[in-house]
Amino acid sequence: MLNFSFHNPTKIHFGEDQIKLVGSEIPADAKVLLIYGGGSIKKNGVYDQVVTALSDHTWVEFSGIEPNPRYETLMKAQALIKEHQIDYLLAVGGGSVVDGAKFIAAAALYEGEDAWNILAKQEPVEKALPIGAVLTLPATGSESNGNSVVTREGNKLPFSSPLVCPQFAVLDPKVTLSLSDRQISNGVVDAFVHVMEQYLTYNVNAKVQDRFAEGLLQTLIEEGPKALRTETKEDLTIRANIMWSATMALNGLIGAGVPQDWSTHMIGHELTGSFNIDHARTLSIILPAVMKVKRDDKREKLVQYAERVWGVTGEDEEQKIDKAIELTEEFFKDMKVPTRFSDVELNHQHIPNLIEKLEQHGMVALGEHNDINLDVSKKILETACS
Repeated sequence: MLNFSFHNPTKIHFGEDQIKLVGSEIPADAKVLLIYGGGSIKKNGVYDQVVTALSDHTWVEFSGIEPNPRYETLMKAQALIKEHQIDYLLAVGGGSVVDGAKFIAAAALYEGEDAWNILAKQEPVEKALPIGAVLTLPATGSESNGNSVVTREGNKLPFSSPLVCPQFAVLDPKVTLSLSDRQISNGVVDAFVHVMEQYLTYNVNAKVQDRFAEGLLQTLIEEGPKALRTETKEDLTIRANIMWSATMALNGLIGAGVPQDWSTHMIGHELTGSFNIDHARTLSIILPAVMKVKRDDKREKLVQYAERVWGVTGEDEEQKIDKAIELTEEFFKDMKVPTRFSDVELNHQHIPNLIEKLEQHGMVALGEHNDINLDVSKKILETACS
């Protein structure tokens, strides 16, 4: 196991009707900016619950955060922050809303010339407004980490800072019952790939992290398709297990002390930035291709994945790896997400532009060994076409 320091400061309130605790988590004298997306929280009752919880607070609202939050939208919040002297942000929504709130929090106290440099130049965040979160779509784990991704003019870039990690998060599985099948699918697949990118690298004898990761993968494989079936999609136990799995997938725990490979995400970001494909659907296209192209480097963990997660036995290593990749693709298809370029009406002709974007964004040494250069990324993209 590699050396590590682990600290997760987010206080989690998990379970039905926990939104009422929001008011007690935010300082009584705080001036709050309530941040949300397209307004679905006003249809499913979450908005009313939050308003009730904030009844003793001074607050204003900012809406319109898009999936893959846009820089231009997020910067509009800065005028409200200045006008109302906001000193606390409450993000109510899915990962995009929470990601957006993180950038708003950092930009509000940024002292440089252009807050975009937090992303484009990876300038460190020196200070940020405090954030709380009410999660409505389990997927990204953004509710309990310091990661964020923001889009501007076709460029989807990440930044990370412990200063934007939410101070608290409310996770009520009941609010997920209003999600569409597409949102459910995206959330499960996003969480699944988060786990894989911290697990499917090379062995460092981190048995605790491996077992945690394998348990999360098996839970998502078991429960994800059930959330799409008519006879089980209203089952709160299923929704609860998916919700908690998504949070645990990226709160730092399973990634502590192990090598990580975020090449699927980095390549996937370019598909979203260039073609506006749902984030999770880029991951379901790219991950199988990464597994195929990097199978030799990932051999030991691929065999372990085949045996422990999928129960593949009685075959040689090559057959186990083939079967594991096949079963992963079948799982993605069960979750109704694409696994090939052709599924999203792309082909080989689109690859040069994606490689150009990767180079432009400095994504030239990806993977746990930093050996996924542009040539390897091209091979991964070509494999995703076949």
